[in-house]
Amino acid sequence: MTTGISFNGLLIVVLIGVGAPLLVATVRWLKIPAVVLEIVAGIVVGPSGLGWVHVDAPIQVLAVVGLAFLLFLAGLEIDLERLAGRPLRLALAGFVLTLGIGLLAGVGFRAVDWVRSPFFLAVALSATSLGLVVPVLKDAGLADRPVGELTIAGATVADFGGIILLSLFFSESKGSTSSRLVTLAGFVVVVVTIALALARASGSARFDAVLIRLQDTTAEIRVRIAVAILVGFVALAAKVGLETILGAFLAGAVLNLVDRDAMSHPNFRLKLDAVGYGFVIPVFFVSSGLRFDLDSLRASPSALARVPFYVLALLAARAIPAALYIPVVGRRGAVVAGLLQATSLPFLVTATSIGVSIGAIRPVNAAALVCAGLLSVVLFPLAALALVRRSADDPSTDHPSAQRSITESL
Repeated sequence: MTTGISFNGLLIVVLIGVGAPLLVATVRWLKIPAVVLEIVAGIVVGPSGLGWVHVDAPIQVLAVVGLAFLLFLAGLEIDLERLAGRPLRLALAGFVLTLGIGLLAGVGFRAVDWVRSPFFLAVALSATSLGLVVPVLKDAGLADRPVGELTIAGATVADFGGIILLSLFFSESKGSTSSRLVTLAGFVVVVVTIALALARASGSARFDAVLIRLQDTTAEIRVRIAVAILVGFVALAAKVGLETILGAFLAGAVLNLVDRDAMSHPNFRLKLDAVGYGFVIPVFFVSSGLRFDLDSLRASPSALARVPFYVLALLAARAIPAALYIPVVGRRGAVVAGLLQATSLPFLVTATSIGVSIGAIRPVNAAALVCAGLLSVVLFPLAALALVRRSADDPSTDHPSAQRSITESL
């Protein structure tokens, strides 16, 4: 029986997902994240390139799930203990400064007709790719250092704030901002209620015993519960007219908060990473390349010339606020944190897609902004790691106060 659905395009997409990390691992001079290769390969085989693959139903569905899973895993990175106190205050102050710088850039770009909404650009520039930055920090041995703690705190607040603002002011659903605010408040109440119910269930000795018995069998019960929470929150967000990315992000945050036993299980995160990074997330990144409007950039040399300005705007909006970290980690540590905070791609892809659909930004400028995000993923982590390697000591020890952990210096 035939369903009329072709999986040929999806086959090429998953093969790209296989080949990109293998190429990065085997070609020593190729010092870029695999995600960049996935997006570039998507551009090459997509409608703007060779035309081999188009976004059909299988790719579209898995790409949406991949984006949700990426933000779900980013939500899992939230650690309230790390955020408490001084890191949270610095992260909040930095986010406010980011919005101010982004708004100034938006006003300037609107004056030359590059964007239609300055505030949209400020929101688009506000987030950090937490899912990309955390692995960089872990690989460099900085995740548990003051510079890493501050970077993760800043990225967490920026991601959460950016998603909230995008959902409130630039949602594709109908309704005013005030109605969305009421909806968001109701959504938060429901999320808190579900979180309390899950916390109570996880505290039951009998229920916990069942989970332990099934968690490493073919039932994979904790993974199934995690996926159910993810899909449930995404469905709830879509039902009430909020962006699904908000539901996905909160699903990860809630799971991390209420089920500490699961998060401490040595294989639980590995299993979720395997589902996400091993399958659906690469489909999202390759499909982002398939949707990339390269033809608009090629047709307009002036549009291509805008890319460096968007890169500078992204760097200014996210790196300058890291100067607030200097009293804690010193200048070198602040520069490292700033470069990593300026690394942004998934949120830019999502924001520009929404922005084009609601008329906040034209497709050609959206393509230029995504191109700037691609360059940020390539350039900024490499520059940050180069600073780490050049330093005789760990950059987090540049300042005497950084000899202690952040929690000790509160």
